Amino acid sequence: MALVIVNEGQTPPERLWAAAAALPVGAPVVVMVHGFRFSPGSPFHDPHVDILALDPAPGSRHAISWPRALGFRQPDGLAEGLAVAFGWNARGSLRTAYAQAARAGAELASHIDALALTARRPVAIIGHSLGARVALAALARVAPGAVGRVILLAAAELRPRAEIAAASPAGMMAEVINVTSRENDIYEFGMELVISAGLQRGVGFGLGRPRENWLDLQIDQPGTLTALRGMGFRISDPAVRVCHWSPYTREGLFELYHAALRQPAALRQPAALPLWLLRRQLPVASAPRFSRLIPRGGPRGGASGGPLAPA
Repeated sequence: MALVIVNEGQTPPERLWAAAAALPVGAPVVVMVHGFRFSPGSPFHDPHVDILALDPAPGSRHAISWPRALGFRQPDGLAEGLAVAFGWNARGSLRTAYAQAARAGAELASHIDALALTARRPVAIIGHSLGARVALAALARVAPGAVGRVILLAAAELRPRAEIAAASPAGMMAEVINVTSRENDIYEFGMELVISAGLQRGVGFGLGRPRENWLDLQIDQPGTLTALRGMGFRISDPAVRVCHWSPYTREGLFELYHAALRQPAALRQPAALPLWLLRRQLPVASAPRFSRLIPRGGPRGGASGGPLAPA
């Protein structure tokens, strides 16, 4: 199967290991992790009939198929690689789900270690919101070299925790693309208040000090969009001032993630989209927090979504 479901607390299906062992040379292994408010099997909140499905159920305004957008379009066959949809219980309060994300990340780490060994190649991870916290928690625990690239989408994680993952043996060998947006500022600020009483900052502005293998990508910055469009990625402008889901709902962004995660098995760094190339093209400074809420020249756009929608 090109797409295999693995849920927290359940033994992975045997076809996962069979698929990993049979992958052709160069085919990627990509683990996809959903965020807050989703939970496998939960009515109206099951990620496996929503964003992690090949054909999401109609009705959700956020239901873009992640596996299809990343190039996994066939229900069987391994030429496209192996997509793993990792589900975990992200229901309950933000504080409860935040704690659960760390436990889910520890479990995911053991699966990734086994996957990397079975497939004989590094595993890539992409996660949104608290799913990015799951990804970082896994990165802090996996064997060095088991993870190749990680893409964090509007990560709901505090900077000190992210720095622990980045400084781990596996974190020092992996590459992280931290996708941020000032559209997400109010959500990140709320997370900081709930989880740390506002004493710690989230990773919306990156780590405390630069790392060669960590790249912050602010997708609502005009200079960033100009640079990415010059590289052939037709990414749409932000349409609203407040949105937690824009890193995967904005048109053109998944083409960028697709290119970034299609990593040849024999190479640590993808030849098509190396971090040094992105870093050389992108603006150095990030826009200040809440700059989209109080934009220069007066208000524009509106808000998207509410705090109780799946993330």
